[in-house]
Amino acid sequence: MDKSKITVIGSINMDLVTVAAEMPEQGETVRGESFETLPGGKGANQAVAAARLGGDVRLIGKVGDDPFGATLKAGLVSQGVYTQAITVAPGVSSGLANIIVSDSDNRIIIIGGANEELDTLYVDKFRRLIGESKYVLLQFEVPKATIEHVLTVCETLGVPVIINPAPAMQLEDKYWEKAAYITPNDHEAKALFAYDGYDLPKFHEKLIITNGSGGATFFKKGERINVPAHRAEVKDTTGAGDTFNGALAVALSEEQSLEEAVAFANRAASLSIQKLGAQSGMPNREAMNQ
Repeated sequence: MDKSKITVIGSINMDLVTVAAEMPEQGETVRGESFETLPGGKGANQAVAAARLGGDVRLIGKVGDDPFGATLKAGLVSQGVYTQAITVAPGVSSGLANIIVSDSDNRIIIIGGANEELDTLYVDKFRRLIGESKYVLLQFEVPKATIEHVLTVCETLGVPVIINPAPAMQLEDKYWEKAAYITPNDHEAKALFAYDGYDLPKFHEKLIITNGSGGATFFKKGERINVPAHRAEVKDTTGAGDTFNGALAVALSEEQSLEEAVAFANRAASLSIQKLGAQSGMPNREAMNQ
């Protein structure tokens, strides 16, 4: 069995990106600077990030039977992602993310669309694919029942799972326990694991907490270890966390140490925020070495 593969199970969206000099207040209208449609979705983003960095990546997901769906799947193919486990959900729109970018930060509204059709029966069709994986990468833009099912299936098959719990959603402890690593950002860690920056949070031995310019933190034998971020000129933070997770999966699948893998992921994330769009700034391996 080839165990070099990374399988991502998650969302595929079209990002509708508006750039503005300022965020509108409630009821206010402001002039925007530009608008683009860009491929996104946390599942697709993490798959592209891992593929660009040399991972052998498969994505399990669904797109809508609309023009966006065809465009999204073709884009993934062009990035070297294996897409045979992506199908069209009849009569359903593709997932969408409405993103406003202003002052180097963003606000996002997600519309699930076809991602809501990624159910447990669909996952079961690809148990063999999952079983061939060295790591499975999972996020929270698909149904909760699917997330829990994937964790159970991977435990049965002996495949380690990296959970990126975004957007934040609480699971029963028995499901968190099935994960090899959990990668919340600082806000998600506070909401889900009672992380206060001082005391050891729940499931600390599994946590890798990202904090933008503050780097990333993990715990080893009860000791908090911070891996600093890289300096970068920030243009758009959309997709930085997804880049981190895709890069982390690649590094761990290459059997880098946890500290090396987190440093590798930090470097990739720092490069990704220097261009507009979740996927357009994701680095390849050559850029990582410059």
